[in-house]
Parts: sequence; C-alpha cells; structure tokens
Amino acid sequence: MKPIVAIVGRPNVGKSTLFNRLIGARHAIVEDLSGVTRDRLYRDATWLDRDFTVIDTGGIDFSDKNDQILTGIIRQASIAIEEAHVIIFVTDSRTGLTYEDREAAEFLRRSGKPVVLAVNKMDNFAHIDDIIEFYELGLGEPIAISSIHGMNTGDLLDAVVEHFPPKHELQQNEAAVSIAVIGRPNVGKSSLTNRLLGKERSIVADMAGTTRDAIDSDFMRNGELYRIIDTAGMRRRGKIAETTERYSVARALHAVDRSDVVLMVIDAKDGVTEQDQRIAGYAHEAGKGLVVVVNKWDLLKKNDRTVKEYETKLRENLAFMSYAKVIYVSALTGQRVGQIMDLVDQAAEEQTKRVTSSRLNEVLNEAILLNPLPSDKGRRLKIFYVTQAGVKPPTFLFFVNDPELMHFSYLRYLENQLRTNFGFEGTPIWLKVIGRNEKEEENNPLNKTEKKQDKKPDRKPENGR
Repeated sequence: MKPIVAIVGRPNVGKSTLFNRLIGARHAIVEDLSGVTRDRLYRDATWLDRDFTVIDTGGIDFSDKNDQILTGIIRQASIAIEEAHVIIFVTDSRTGLTYEDREAAEFLRRSGKPVVLAVNKMDNFAHIDDIIEFYELGLGEPIAISSIHGMNTGDLLDAVVEHFPPKHELQQNEAAVSIAVIGRPNVGKSSLTNRLLGKERSIVADMAGTTRDAIDSDFMRNGELYRIIDTAGMRRRGKIAETTERYSVARALHAVDRSDVVLMVIDAKDGVTEQDQRIAGYAHEAGKGLVVVVNKWDLLKKNDRTVKEYETKLRENLAFMSYAKVIYVSALTGQRVGQIMDLVDQAAEEQTKRVTSSRLNEVLNEAILLNPLPSDKGRRLKIFYVTQAGVKPPTFLFFVNDPELMHFSYLRYLENQLRTNFGFEGTPIWLKVIGRNEKEEENNPLNKTEKKQDKKPDRKPENGR
C-alpha cells in the first residue's frame, strides 16, 4: 500500500482546493458553500520520489450533534484519520483562529497521528505574522499556504513526507477489478457499498443526494485487491438544479468510464424506470461488465410467481442488455449480498475472454449454414473472415465485401451465435463490420486457410467464403 494523507479541517477552509492542488487534477467538487464534500475521496499523488494517497474529507462541525449529515461527516473524517499515516489540518488565515479550529485540533490530538498544520488562503505573504496565533493549537509550526495559487504547498509536502513510513514497510498493489455502483438517487447504493465492504464507507441517510462525489474504496477478497466506487445518484437532466449536483453526475459517469464492472442498482418497489434505462444504457454503451442488482427485495410482497414475473418485466425494459445477470438483494439485511461478488468476478473474466480466429471462423461457417447470408438486389453479402481485435469489451471484426449488405438483424444473429458458443455472460460484445476488396482477400493467408477448411463434401459452395 501507499502512505495515506488525510486532509481535515472545519467547513469551507479550502480542503478540497488543496486536495485538487496536491493530486494535480480537479477531482473534488469545489464550491463556495459549506458541506459540499461529505464523504471521503481518495486519489493518488506524488511528491519528490514518494507516491502516496490523499483523502479529502468533509468539514468537521460539532455544532449540531443531532444533525444526521453532520454526524455522518464527522464519522467519515474519523475513519479517514484512522486510516491515515499523516494528517494535514487546514485552517483559514482570513477568519483567523476560531473555536471550531480548537475543537478540531483537540479531536486530532486524540488520534495520536502526526499532524501538519496548514494555514490556508495566505494570498499576501507580507502578512506572515498573521499565522502566529495558530501556534496556540499546540500542533507544531504552522505552514502558510495558498492552495488556490499553489504557494508554499511544496514546503507543506516536505513536512508531510517526513512522517511517511520507510518504503520497504509499504507494499503497493493494483486493483484486480474496479467496480462502479450506479443508479438513481436513494436506491441504496451507499448501503450496498458499505455492506460489500463490511464497514461504513459512505454516509447513509434516508434522503436523496447524500452522496455527492464518486468515492473509491479498496478491499481484499480471496487474496485479490478490488476497488469499489460509490457514485452519486443520477437524476433526469431536467431535475438537476444545483451546480454541485451537475458535477456529481459527471463524476458518476466518469466512475463508469474507469470501472471494469458496473453494479446497476434498481429499487425493487419502483421497478425499472426510464431513468434506470438511461443510466444502464450509458454503462452498456461504454462496454462495461454489468450486473443488475435489485435492492430492497425484502420490502416487496411476494408469492411463488413474483421472481419470474418480475424478471420477465425487467428483461423487457432492459432488452438491450439481456447478457447481464440479475440478483435480488437487501442491502439492509444482507440478503444475497454475498453472492454479488461472484457475479462481478464472472463478468470481469468474461470481459477479458479471448477466442482464437480459427475457432471463431468455425462458428461463423456453422452460423452461415444455419442461416444463409443476406442479399440485396441480386448482390449477396460475403464474410471473408472474423477475428477478435480486443477485450474490455470483447471486440470482433467481420471483414466483408460490402458493409451495407450486413443487415442489423443478421449482425444480431451473429452476436447470438457468439454468445451461444462462447458465453460472454455479463459483458457486452462489440461487432464491427469492415469492407474489403475481394481480389485482395483472395491473397489473404487467413482467408485461404478458411476457404480450405470450408471445402467439405457436405457443404454447399454458397457459404459466404
């Protein structure tokens, strides 16, 4: 693993701006509002010769212990502090030392972790004496910085790196599979993520929009490292009012892009909505492995026909991703949640499956015999050969005499034949049609091989070769 640095402080002191500065990208949502960051964000950074992970946390606010969100933020910050090797405590030079800073400092002292004190928003270093009052916190020498302009952040990182464990004590691992948890607001994504992790990683509250950012968490399973990304709920475009929420949806879509397998979470009570179709469609078009997780199954009244009738309707509404496995769970009770990772592993394995060209063309020949190639105005489609071009998702190239002769229904038939023979359960497969000159194809070694294989007494010559 890499050293972990947690950025902590009261609300609106510039923690997320510093986070973005340290990782060299605009990942954390930055807005001039308190409470924009709620959960913990993890990103990697480098300083000098040391790689490390930075955690951005929500603002610590002890003012209302009855506020569910504020209490959740403090709990999340506590977990970040527990995980961290070093803590950056961010304060604000403009507002000066506050009672809330003193409370937060005492909170950090109890952790026993090394703390580096940063006094942010120092846009004029001629007034460096303004930071003297921060010595009262008893956390060592305060370091004046301007995270928005990047001033003195190097000195801050020098101080942070001094507290890192030696390199030989840390072992770095890469995630075998990245999993994005997506869906509409309030369908139970964070509860499901926490249940899979076996600990509270995301804030869970009975209101839509609790998760604002895409939140990464690593965990071990059967000796392999996995990464799960809890995302913000995606509303319909017309219902997205806040700038912050627009950013959150963009983060969720980006989480899909950097994942291997997507858990599409659906509320059992609502069934598949139009927005569910749009969200799942994005993951499908991105070529990601897919598992449909029907959550809150425990709240549904059931009889002996419930599962069959429910899945029939679900499949009708998600017909474009018939390859996806469906599982009925309750994140609240843990019902069948333990089976989800088996489906994730299966989808991830199918995403990277490769098939030899010789085997592919055998299947192609059989498919053509069962269903002859289409023709248009006396001109018949010829498929010279097929080969696999890539994985994630499995991608196949069909070389033909004229792509316009390849009707979409026949291409769908070929996809079904590939699935029948090779599986590819849990993953989309991409079929691409490429036009080739017939004379050139006569000299293609692979095509000659396929023609030679086709010359069997029981086969008719009109087989597309």
